[in-house]
Formats: sequence, structure tokens, C-alpha cells
Amino acid sequence: MGILSVPLPAQLSEQIEELIKRGCAANKADLARRALEKYIEDQAVADVLNAERETREGKILSGDLDELAAKL
Repeated sequence: MGILSVPLPAQLSEQIEELIKRGCAANKADLARRALEKYIEDQAVADVLNAERETREGKILSGDLDELAAKL
């Protein structure tokens, strides 16, 4: 397991402490892990939604892979 040390502005540090006091996470490390997991999940959802939007807009490639490769 890796360790990450990140300097934080005072306001963000205070907000982190408040979230821990409210029981959103057990400690700073737990909160950071949860935040990163949530960010990664949100990005994956955004990628799927973007792909769906592009499909609706007709921005997809279809056909023979060799022909597509030649076009690119």
C-alpha cells in the first residue's frame, strides 16, 4: 500500500475535520480513500454518459476494422 502526503489549505483541513466529526469517515486516510474512490466512480459514469451522448449524436465508428484503420 502506498502513502500519499498532501499539503492542504487551512480551510480544507478544517472541512476534513468536520466531516470526520460528523462520522462521514473514520479518519483522514479513510476520508481520502473514500473521496478518491468516489471521484474515480464519477469519472467512469461521466465516460459512459459521454459515450452514450456521442452514440446518439452519431459520433461512432462502425464497419470493418481494417477499413476503419485505413481511414485513420
